[in-house]
Order: sequence, then C-alpha cells, then structure tokens
Amino acid sequence: MEVRGVAPLRPPQTSPLQQTLSAFAEALERAVRSADELQRRADAAAAALADGRTDDVHAVMVAMEEAGLALQLAIQVRNRLLESYQELVRMQV
Repeated sequence: MEVRGVAPLRPPQTSPLQQTLSAFAEALERAVRSADELQRRADAAAAALADGRTDDVHAVMVAMEEAGLALQLAIQVRNRLLESYQELVRMQV
C-alpha cells in the first residue's frame, strides 16, 4: 500500500464581482462603525455636559452635529441601496 501526500490547499478563486462586493461590504461596515463611534462620542459629550464635567458647549454641539450628519448619511445610503435593489427586482420581471 502506497501513501501519497496531500495536495496543498489553494484558496478559492474569486471573481472580480465577488472582490468588488467584498470591498463594498467592508467599506459599508467601516462607515457604519464610524457613525456608531461618532454617536457614542456625542452621547459621552452630552453626558459630560449634563454632569458638569465640562462646560464646553461648543464641542458638545459639534460632536452632536457630526453624529447627526453621519446618521443622515447612513440613512441616505440605505435608501439608495433599497431603491437600487427594487429597481433590479423590477428589471428581472
């Protein structure tokens, strides 16, 4: 009985479409994490202002505005993705 070696495993080949989708998913995930971090910072700044740990109202307002804009951007991206998906569904019929 002869024992043969096992062929080395090669990673599966990915198509350019899969690579693009993966890159898009990563970019989307980074954007959501960034928006979440901005929201956390704004919450912490507002809590610090309410507790009296800071009196820098300007910095708190800037942090809250940044968080609000990031959330609005995330909502608009979501809306565009849904519209694109619905358009694709309509085209297939």
